[in-house]
Amino acid sequence: MGLLDWLGLSTPGKPLDVGDVAPDAESQDEHGHVVRLTDFYGDGYTLVYFYPKADTPGCTMQACNLRDGFDELKTRGVKIVGVSADGPKSQLRFKEKYHLPFVLLADQERAVLRAFGVPTLLGMANRQSFLIKEGKIIWRDLKASTRWQAQDVLKVVETLTA
Repeated sequence: MGLLDWLGLSTPGKPLDVGDVAPDAESQDEHGHVVRLTDFYGDGYTLVYFYPKADTPGCTMQACNLRDGFDELKTRGVKIVGVSADGPKSQLRFKEKYHLPFVLLADQERAVLRAFGVPTLLGMANRQSFLIKEGKIIWRDLKASTRWQAQDVLKVVETLTA
């Protein structure tokens, strides 16, 4: 056990594997409304991506890459849900500032983080992404790209539909 673990500043997690059932958990969205993850799992694909902190350089790059690829992802049937431990007000400011067209969950209770097994450091989520179809994890990226997240997801979807 490292010092950060001992101090309670790091939470090790075992991320879900491909083939695992996609978890259900509740969290608040950027407007403070309680939502359930299963509400997003309907038809098509759902990308649930975790990022450390709203409006920081890497997180902004990742969110804007998904924003820029949103129309193509949507055409391919991909819904996007971003998750961090930020509060609803921070998530809403982040969404509005960068015109993000997808839901951001304010997982302050870390229910979604725990459900997916995403580790935290100093209370912030490790950057990871999970693609869900028909209620199961079909792809995961435990070192999600800040620069190419949309393109990575599109490659996976193209492979699965080819």
